[in-house]
Amino acid sequence: MEPAAGAGRGNIYPAPGGERGTDPGQGSSVAGRAPGAQGSWSGAAGGNWITTHPTFTEMMSLDVSDSTQVYAAFLVYLDLLEGRNWHEVQPVGVAELQLVCLHARAREQEGLQVMVPVPAHILISHERLREILKKASLPPEDPNTLLSVTLAIVETDSTIVYYKMTDGFVMPDPPDDTEDVDNKQWRKKRKKLFK
Repeated sequence: MEPAAGAGRGNIYPAPGGERGTDPGQGSSVAGRAPGAQGSWSGAAGGNWITTHPTFTEMMSLDVSDSTQVYAAFLVYLDLLEGRNWHEVQPVGVAELQLVCLHARAREQEGLQVMVPVPAHILISHERLREILKKASLPPEDPNTLLSVTLAIVETDSTIVYYKMTDGFVMPDPPDDTEDVDNKQWRKKRKKLFK
């Protein structure tokens, strides 16, 4: 597995101990937090805005019992739509895996990708990864395309790291201009050899 993209830049922070089953909406925003306020959303009109957000309530109504996974899915949803300006992001519950996945499209003409939000404190075995890959991925349009999902690993400070996983090896795309790349690489190797 290799990182598919850099860390997200969310500004939503869960309350201390948020990864151990507390209410996922009990976080605070650095900008909206008053000094000395503990776990309150002072900047949100009407109290805790996350629990009243339509997408968050939709995710909570899906057949997933782990509220921290739902909260992680909501943070990834916000990062993709607001931070990365993706065209479309739809939450989908996979009751069999107890996960909220996101079917997302970066641009209108691109195909759907499956994002699997996972809190960083959750340990995942190889068997669980294979199960996620088989049950959460969309069937490929081209039969020669491998199954793939992107793990969105969410840290307690809202940092998100994306890892694209495929069911097998994927050959990397060739460089745009192979002649220039080869010459640069050869020059670097030659410099090291003659030092």
